[in-house]
Amino acid sequence: MNVDLECMAIEMPHVAGHPNREPFRGVLTILDAVSDRAPSGSRGHRVVLLRGAAERALPSLLGMALDYSPGLDRHDAQRKIGVITRADVVGHQLEIGGFLYAKDFPQIVRDIARSGGKPSWKRDVRASFGLESAAPTLGMSFEIAGANVADMKAKVWTLTHVVFTGAAVLRREKAAYRNTWIELG
Repeated sequence: MNVDLECMAIEMPHVAGHPNREPFRGVLTILDAVSDRAPSGSRGHRVVLLRGAAERALPSLLGMALDYSPGLDRHDAQRKIGVITRADVVGHQLEIGGFLYAKDFPQIVRDIARSGGKPSWKRDVRASFGLESAAPTLGMSFEIAGANVADMKAKVWTLTHVVFTGAAVLRREKAAYRNTWIELG
């Protein structure tokens, strides 16, 4: 069994009981896989972010903001709710972690706490029958600039180079990759 791991992190000093620093973690995107939906900015094209491109871009994620829109349905770079302090490539997942500004944005922290974290087919089936909480299941989406696309005429765009400029929390069904997730901790 081969396990590949690439990681980067900014070490934040521990401040016990800090009221505005709630840790989060999750999967930002799936690498080497075609997106479930076309992300905004891709002119209707689904995309594939190559693992090598993501690995080279890891340093650009550190210190970038996590944002949200009140409807949890899009990106809103004007609503910064946290900071990314860790980025890891684990298998075909780009995992991130950091801190949410809990005192400043208590509602989104509550929404993330209720959302259930990692995707679960069992939870999805229970929700479809009305047996699970009405809380939206939340995912994430990356924000990039300076992207290189292997073939602009292709039906699916292959991203060979990116610079990460942030990330957004949104309802999983609005994310380009539905297997993304976010949770507290």
